[in-house]
Amino acid sequence: MSATGTRAGQHVVVIGAGIAGLAAAHRLLARGAKVTVLEASGRVGGKLLPGEIAGVRVDLGAESLLARRPEAVALAREAGLTDLLQPPATATASIWTRGALRPMPKGHVMGVPGTAAALSGVLSDEGLARIERDADLPRTEVGEDVAVGEYVAARLGREVVDRLIEPLLGGVYAGDAYRISMRSAVPQLYQAALTHTSLTEAVREIQARAAAQQQTGPVFTGIEGGVGRLPLAVAESVRARGGEIHTRVPVTGLRREPDGWRVTTGERALHADAVVLAVPAPAAAALLAAESPAAAAELRTVEYASMALVTLAYRRSEAALPEGSGFLVPPVDGRTIKASTFASQKWGWIADEDPDVLVLRTSVGRYGETEILGRDDAGLVEVSRHDLREATGLTATPLRTRVTRWTDGLPQYPVGHHARVARIREHVAKLPGLAVCGAQYDGVGVPACIASAHAAVDQIHGDPSAVQELTAHPVQSLHGGAGE
Repeated sequence: MSATGTRAGQHVVVIGAGIAGLAAAHRLLARGAKVTVLEASGRVGGKLLPGEIAGVRVDLGAESLLARRPEAVALAREAGLTDLLQPPATATASIWTRGALRPMPKGHVMGVPGTAAALSGVLSDEGLARIERDADLPRTEVGEDVAVGEYVAARLGREVVDRLIEPLLGGVYAGDAYRISMRSAVPQLYQAALTHTSLTEAVREIQARAAAQQQTGPVFTGIEGGVGRLPLAVAESVRARGGEIHTRVPVTGLRREPDGWRVTTGERALHADAVVLAVPAPAAAALLAAESPAAAAELRTVEYASMALVTLAYRRSEAALPEGSGFLVPPVDGRTIKASTFASQKWGWIADEDPDVLVLRTSVGRYGETEILGRDDAGLVEVSRHDLREATGLTATPLRTRVTRWTDGLPQYPVGHHARVARIREHVAKLPGLAVCGAQYDGVGVPACIASAHAAVDQIHGDPSAVQELTAHPVQSLHGGAGE
């Protein structure tokens, strides 16, 4: 192998079998490489996890794919899932705020409105009046980066942030809008803010551009049986093409050799012509400590938020829910849950599997919230049922409950995230035949992880252009309307 790329038939080891690692393996095989995937846990798929409750198949992790980006839908089609792609049965969601479920506003970009009227019903009269002042305010400089909440509050007032942006961003990052990077999390808004004085005017321009592109079809899509089927199908495709996937094989060492890389596991050492590192930041830092202390140091600064999903199944005859796909919850209202998805109403295939069972789920936990996640499973079910009763009037006793904990599951994108990613990539680029990918770099959504994986493969084949493009322009990860 040369410093400029790999040749067909050479051996590439992919460390990590989440969706990023599997997507990288899939693309490598299409390029003619020999591929070995090593995964420390006992399964593939990372945050995409299929499961069941009361005999009905459900997702216990991420449950939808952004369809307006091509990567996830294209990979699903390549993995043989074309006929199973299914948009939500309803995309109508609500906000549980100021004591009532209120319709999710339209006409906004990640909660930032083009007009005050767009948020009528969610904000108070004072909050709506504050938005109107945006047109008369002097320019707010964004510099190299700025927190979404800080910038929007300066332009439109804190109520917009607290009542709408916080729950929307919280669903994506489980983070704090006043810490989250606008450049990395809402890149189109950052770019517009560079050239506009008025934020609402910038949003209207973004909306006009989107309308001119005439994008049709659903914004999000699911997969019959659950999005958790995607990594299983990709893994099956990887194996069918001759790739090897080994679970319960933690990698303990990664060292550069004159003719490639030495990948050490507990049992053996593998030689690789190139390596794709598709693991969370702490694991990547540990593996890069010897060969790139600078990259490892940067990776160790990445913070993560933990969360839990509480899935509940009811007898449909005993449980009536409001219409729609669910609701989001602003943290300012002091509730415990941050969202609820009415899964049986959102996904037609769940309702079809057992019409007598109603499935919904709640999510609990934001960045820095350790007390609530320290409760046992029964405690999380109890607080979820309490909040559901307050929001919807649901008093029935569930048939079954499941609690799925995602400890350190969501990387945080604070102000300066883009610069940190650029530094990591700069250090990694000094090591020929090595590339990194995953949720901690270019976006936390499934399409972003896949785009990151494809760029990593291109890089080890000598083409850094996709990596450079992603570093400069991360993939915006949108919220699925209600849920996670």
